[in-house]
Amino acid sequence: MPPVKKRPRTYDHAKTRAAVLAQFGNVREAVRALTPEQLAGPTHLGDWTVRELVVHIDMAVASIGRGLAGPEPARQEVPLLDWPFATEKFARAVAEGVPELASEAPDDLGELFDRTTARVEELLAATPAERLMQARMGAMTLLDYLVTRTVELVVHTDDLNRAAGIDVPFDRQALAACVRLLADALAVKAPGGATEVRIPPYAVVQCVEGPRHTRGTPPNVVETDPLTWVRLATGRTDWRTALDGAKVSASGERADLSDLLPVMS
Repeated sequence: MPPVKKRPRTYDHAKTRAAVLAQFGNVREAVRALTPEQLAGPTHLGDWTVRELVVHIDMAVASIGRGLAGPEPARQEVPLLDWPFATEKFARAVAEGVPELASEAPDDLGELFDRTTARVEELLAATPAERLMQARMGAMTLLDYLVTRTVELVVHTDDLNRAAGIDVPFDRQALAACVRLLADALAVKAPGGATEVRIPPYAVVQCVEGPRHTRGTPPNVVETDPLTWVRLATGRTDWRTALDGAKVSASGERADLSDLLPVMS
């Protein structure tokens, strides 16, 4: 795991909390309209069906309640920027557990989302940002964990849209937090100042070892849109495909990020 020396940015608790609930609400409304045929359809996530993906999205938010249900841990174990690199350790277990959860979920998945919404809204209204909670990979602050939920929600909303052929909207604040965390994780993975990565309007980070740029136009620049960045950073698309499709512009000898992506999978 790459070392983390400091946290490069802060997040507003109220805005992040609202973003999680808003994006979960967007998915909840879309789930109510899915047909049995859509729910039974495939996704690009291994053998998961759309129904299993939907249940996983619910699980990602319901985990807030599970994490806050127990006693507060004694100390923080996972800083926010460690999280993208810690997820791979648990990815297989999560993937293998989803089909069983989906088989136990009610036929009316809207009902499942309603229960999760009510539970999480109640907990978040009564819990401060700095409260430590137990996550799968270790103890985190509630605020940090909520930032990770924006990544889960945005990434899997995109998965759902592509699998079911729908157009669930992205909450602006959720998308911003997701993009920023994944961009900062790239800067942790490849520290340096030789390359500037721009994801307007949400993030600009410096990364990659080499001569540091100080003024004028940087010699090495990568620019892409938020959703393409999310797909690159999580392995939903690859560098060459994004370049060939004009979804990424890259200039300079240190602007090839293919060996650094995905940031998390």
